Amino acid sequence: MSTSLDNRGAVDFKSIRPLINDTLPKLYIETYGCQMNVNDSEVVVSIMQNNGYSLTQDMTKADLILINTCSIRDNAEQRVWGRLDVFKQQKKKRSVLVGVIGCMAERLKNKLLEEDKVVDIVVGPDAYRDLPNLVHGAEGGQKGINVLLSREETYADLSPVRLDQNGVTAFVSIMRGCNKMCTYCVVPYTRGGERSRDPHTILREVQELADNGYKEVTLLGQNVDSYLWINPENQDEEVNFAALLDMAAKQNPTMRFRFSTSHPKDMTDEVLKVMAAHENICKYIHLPAQSGNTRMLKQMNRGYTREWYLDRIAAIRRYMPDCAISTDIIAGFCTESEEEHQDTLSLMEEVGYEFAYMFKYSERPNTKAQRTLADDVSDDVKTRRLNEIIELQNRLSLKSNQKDIGQVFEVLVEGTSKRSKEELFGRNSQNKVVVFPRKDYKIGDFVKVKINQASSATLKGESVE
Repeated sequence: MSTSLDNRGAVDFKSIRPLINDTLPKLYIETYGCQMNVNDSEVVVSIMQNNGYSLTQDMTKADLILINTCSIRDNAEQRVWGRLDVFKQQKKKRSVLVGVIGCMAERLKNKLLEEDKVVDIVVGPDAYRDLPNLVHGAEGGQKGINVLLSREETYADLSPVRLDQNGVTAFVSIMRGCNKMCTYCVVPYTRGGERSRDPHTILREVQELADNGYKEVTLLGQNVDSYLWINPENQDEEVNFAALLDMAAKQNPTMRFRFSTSHPKDMTDEVLKVMAAHENICKYIHLPAQSGNTRMLKQMNRGYTREWYLDRIAAIRRYMPDCAISTDIIAGFCTESEEEHQDTLSLMEEVGYEFAYMFKYSERPNTKAQRTLADDVSDDVKTRRLNEIIELQNRLSLKSNQKDIGQVFEVLVEGTSKRSKEELFGRNSQNKVVVFPRKDYKIGDFVKVKINQASSATLKGESVE
């Protein structure tokens, strides 16, 4: 594997913050779903800003309203339909265009254009470059749609316009799409297959963020561990995720790095060694299990067994004993028995997760599970199992946080506490939220904090010299 990088793949970084100009037509954008959607919205704003639009936070002043959507779960889609009702009221008051972009746009393209005559533009995740043309057509009364998926598009040459409020943390997409084909998941159908972005452009984007005062970057992909860029001009030159992580950490040693999301089948010891070798790579891994039972994992087409998953956990502990681990859990997947549910609870106990994202299974149209498996676990049982999972995770989170009492962590300040203007909050390397007295510290500072209190969600402490 070669990791040498030259000056190819230059990116034109024109603006890292939103353009606000009262003389330009205005764009209002809402984002739902994962971190990848947040990053996609930043790409969209960049495209529209380069085509003469200014960003507004006031929907009532917008000439163009976009909603970036998620199709992972049904409740995410229902929220979008609710927001479209709100946008419909705006259209009754004045002339304004409404566009639906992202995963839901790709999945429900025809319904969106026909439903209540609210939506003017429908654009999928790989077609954002076509937005200006579609908007121009919609201004003339022609509804626009482009949901074609691409095998090449990575938006690597675009500089995302950062929509975050703190100017400290940012997302950088390193790849798009997914090849895993988990039976419950719509991502391969709405975002297409895997494409890894040229590492030259990734490192330049990270450097631009550092030059603009950002202190932490999260490298994003549906499955970052499968990142693999092969130089089209020299097939012997390739960069995998471990190499990319190593290069980023070395290029910007004062920048903190995180990444999301990892797949248990693909996480290698090579990645863990790189994490352990660099202090500026956060000791936190999100490793979705989904279930603790091997038969259920096979039903989900996850590609690993319970034993394989626990081996990866053991490897993480071996290289980084202080590494925090979070997970995703699905309650009540097709044909799940009570014993198999108990296997999930026992896996959670054995791993001792710091956090978890926990959901009832909701059947997604056109997935393999919807086509071939019976959604035969009743909603009451799903709800009860989910509540048991949540209750257990609350206990595990509290237990983990209580172990931190008396320890000192370096915390990156991200903002003011919601409960008191006299307190700041940030996260430590393990991705835990830490709250402490403001004193003279400011957003973007790294502060040593000694923990003296812990709940299941938050650590509290005092700064120390």
